[in-house]
Amino acid sequence: MTSPRAPFDLLYSETEEELRSAVRSLLADRCAPASILARVETDHPHDPRTWQTLAVGIGAAGLLVPEKLGGQGASHREAAVVLEELGRAVAPVPYLTAGVLTAEILLGCDPSSADVAALLRQVASGERLCVPAVPLTLAPGAPLPTGVRDTGAGTLTGSVGSVADAAAADVLLVLADTGLYAVPASEVALTPLVPLDLTRPLATVTLDGAAGTRLADPATARAAVAGALLSGAGLLASEQLGLAQWCLTETVAHVRGRHQFNRPIGSFQALKHRLARLWLDVASARAAARAAADALATGAPDAPLAVAVAQAYCSGVAVRAAEECVQLHGGIGMTWEHPAHLYLKRAKADSLALGTAGHHHRGLVAEFAELPAPGPHPGTPAAGPTP
Repeated sequence: MTSPRAPFDLLYSETEEELRSAVRSLLADRCAPASILARVETDHPHDPRTWQTLAVGIGAAGLLVPEKLGGQGASHREAAVVLEELGRAVAPVPYLTAGVLTAEILLGCDPSSADVAALLRQVASGERLCVPAVPLTLAPGAPLPTGVRDTGAGTLTGSVGSVADAAAADVLLVLADTGLYAVPASEVALTPLVPLDLTRPLATVTLDGAAGTRLADPATARAAVAGALLSGAGLLASEQLGLAQWCLTETVAHVRGRHQFNRPIGSFQALKHRLARLWLDVASARAAARAAADALATGAPDAPLAVAVAQAYCSGVAVRAAEECVQLHGGIGMTWEHPAHLYLKRAKADSLALGTAGHHHRGLVAEFAELPAPGPHPGTPAAGPTP
């Protein structure tokens, strides 16, 4: 008989709080709403200066990489804290793709391989920015893309759509029919897409005889990508949590200071109830996100369930918090000058990233819990042939 797993540790450690303080201080200095709004109006929404400080100065790029490979040897709990703060600031930096997905994919390959170890060290040190060439909407457990093939000797041909942060990358991790390849960005053609969230640009990556370095065989590559998608989805919940926390805090501050009929609008009972419900939702989202991060950090056997629960819940909370933020700010919340729309767009985009809550993650929760799939109402007649 197996013993029950230890309870999830939902509290933040002293080290995690120190990391949070460092990241929040950096983002307060570099990612003020006005500067983000100005940057997303350009063709280069990424902030390379902030990314370099975050990746190298704070060491966030190598949090998930073991110390023997040049990283920090931390866990998913610390990475979750970083993503929470990045969500709070809607920072235009590629941490989810470059710091989480890439590290997980490479660690899922053979770290003793010289090519894998060398790339891991470069990623952890911030020397190279590497992102996976997989669609941002790809969900854990979903069929992996098969659009790239090896025409011989590591020469790759094909395309992958909706790749996040490809425009900022030095190297792309490409999943082909013969395995995983590291492909220099100079070898591919990028077609920028128009994303809803301008702080996380998307592109179609086209390879036409691109030369790559093979890092893993097909079976290992697919297992590594699948594991990375699971970790990415679990840690994305922390970004959604940070986003919801900012929206709640800013909305409460606004309704306290905004007066109508000679009293703060926050004193109206209807608004009190809406914000109280949102506070409860955010508190529950924090528990779900922390449970997912802790399950991933400890390698818990029920980590896939914790991740599915976190995504199924946090995704909707982030969207609702952003919608309430826009609505309760009134007219100013609808303007381009106010940052509320950045949070709504990030929340909406995140709700589609790494699997949707309704179509994918709730289905996984039902599957893991061995719940029956929804069927027709007992009074519904059986389907017959079309007349």
